[in-house]
Amino acid sequence: MSTSQAGAGTRILRRRRFVAPAAAVAVLALSLATGCAGPPKDGGAGVSYKLSADTPPAKGGLDSFTWAVYAEPPTLDYISAFDYPQNTILSNVCESLMRWTPQLTLAPGLAEKASSPDPTTWIYDLRPDVHFHDGGVLTADDVVYSLGRQTNPDNAAAWAQQFQNVAGITKTGPLQVTVKLTQPDSQFNQYMATAAGVVASKAGIEAAGKDYGTSGSLDCTGPFRLGTWNKGQSVELQRFDDYWGPKAKSAKAVFRFLTDPSARVNAMLTGEADGGYLIPTESYDRLRSAGNGSLYFGEGLSTVNVNVTTMTGVLGDVRVRKALSLALDRSGFVRTGLGGAGSATGSLTTRAAWAAAPEHVRTEAFEGLTPTAPDVDQAKALIKEAGATGKTVTVATSPIGQDVALLATAVQAAGAKIGLDVQLKTIAPNAFTALFTDPKAREGIDLFPETYYDSITDPLDLLANFRTGAYQNFASYSDPAYDDLVKRATAATDSTERFTLEAQLQKTASEQLLWIPVAEWPTTVFLNKRITGAPTTISYLYYPWAADVGAAR
Repeated sequence: MSTSQAGAGTRILRRRRFVAPAAAVAVLALSLATGCAGPPKDGGAGVSYKLSADTPPAKGGLDSFTWAVYAEPPTLDYISAFDYPQNTILSNVCESLMRWTPQLTLAPGLAEKASSPDPTTWIYDLRPDVHFHDGGVLTADDVVYSLGRQTNPDNAAAWAQQFQNVAGITKTGPLQVTVKLTQPDSQFNQYMATAAGVVASKAGIEAAGKDYGTSGSLDCTGPFRLGTWNKGQSVELQRFDDYWGPKAKSAKAVFRFLTDPSARVNAMLTGEADGGYLIPTESYDRLRSAGNGSLYFGEGLSTVNVNVTTMTGVLGDVRVRKALSLALDRSGFVRTGLGGAGSATGSLTTRAAWAAAPEHVRTEAFEGLTPTAPDVDQAKALIKEAGATGKTVTVATSPIGQDVALLATAVQAAGAKIGLDVQLKTIAPNAFTALFTDPKAREGIDLFPETYYDSITDPLDLLANFRTGAYQNFASYSDPAYDDLVKRATAATDSTERFTLEAQLQKTASEQLLWIPVAEWPTTVFLNKRITGAPTTISYLYYPWAADVGAAR
C-alpha cells in the first residue's frame, strides 16, 4: 500500500503510503525474530544500524499513556482505513478475521480457524462469546455485513481491490462464514489480517448511519473502545474490560494530533507524549541523545520511491525514466533525507517481503535490477538519444516532511546533471495527500515522492499496483503480459510458483521503471522511560499494539 502522511516524517496512502522525516541513526538490537532480513546494516550512506526485534515487555499496568500522531484521521470507519493515522488508532479498537503478528506472520484473529477445502473457498470459524463494545455478541451475520461493506461499490471502500475475486460471502453456521472466490487468490486470506478483514457490529453500524466512524462508538471487539474525540486535538481510547483476549495493560490511551514535526518531537522530549511511530528523520540524533527514552528501528516493509504519474509526454520514453534513475544520488538521499536509517535500493520491494521465498527465487528476484550507483555519462547519453534535452518534467514537493522535500530536490539535481529541466511544484500537505486519491490533484504533476509499505508480507502487494486499472497505477501503465503474470501469481496455490512469477513481475517493473526505486526504510518508534511494550515492526497498523504498552518499571 502506500500512504500519505503529513509532517511526521512520512506520508502514505495505502495502496498506499508515504513516510516521515528523520535524521542520523543508530540502534539497538538484533535482527528480527522472524529471520526476515531488513535493510542492510550499511545502506551505502556510511551509517550503520540494526533492527530491533521488539521493545522490552511491560512490567506492569498504567492509568494511561499519550501517543503522538502526525495527523487527525478524517474518519475511523474501517473501510477507509488506508493510511497511517487511521490504522495506528483503529488497530486497537477494531479487529479482523485474521491477525498480523509483531513478527509479521499470519495468525488467527476473530476467526479461531481459517480453512480452505478447495482453491476457491475460505471457511472462517469464529471465536465464541466475543463481545462488541456496545454489548452485542459476535455472530456470522456481523462478518457477512462487515465484509459486504467493503464490496459495496456505493461505499467506495479503499480495500475493495482485495475483494475483486470474491463471488460471495455467506453465513454457513451461527459462527461460520464461507467466502467463495471466482478464482484461486493467494492473497485474500492474508488481507483478512488488515483493515480489509475488520468485523464490526451490524446493529451498531446501522444505528450510527452516516455518522459511523466520525462520532460515537465504532462498535468493534478490540481491547480498547473509542472514547472522547476532541476534534482537531486528540482521540481517547478506553480499555474494554469484556475483551475476549488478554486485557490492555493501560486503562486509557490518548492519541494527540501534532501536525508539526518539531512540535511532535518536542512533545516526546518533554514527556507531553510518551511515544510515537514515524519519527521525523531529522530528529533521530536528538531523540537518541536526549536520555529520556529510546529510539528503536524495526522492520518496515517500506520502500521510498519516485512515483511516475504519466506514461505520456517526456516520461513516456523509458530512456528518460532510466536516465533520471541513473543520475539520482540514492546514498546521498539516505544520508540526508532518511537520517542514514535506510539503504539505497534498485528494488521496488523490500528483501523482507521475499523472506518466505526459496533462496534461488530470492536471488533471481534481485539480480540485474535498477542500478543504484550514479552513472551520469550514461544518463546524459540516454537523454540525448531520447531527444529529451531541455525538456521539462514537474515533480511535486511539500513541507509535509524532510524526506519528501529532499527527495524532490534530489530528482531536480539529477535532472540538472543530464540536461533535463526538472521543475518543483510545492503544494500543501493536505494537497500532497490528495495525490494518492484524486486524479485532478495529479494534473500537471509528472513525478512525486512516495514511501510504500506492504500490508502483507508478500511482494505482490506492491507489484500488483501496475496491473491495468489498479488503484495506485497512477500512470495508467497497461501491459497484457504483465496483467497475465499478476493473475497467475494471484491464483498460484504453490508458494514457489507464486514467488517465481513475482520475480518476473519485479524484473518487468525494474526494466520499465514504472516507479523509480530509491531506498528501503525501517519503522521507527520512540518510547520514553515511563513506557515499554510497543512493537518495533510495521505490524502496529493492524495489530492491537497499544494493549501491550505498559509500565517500564
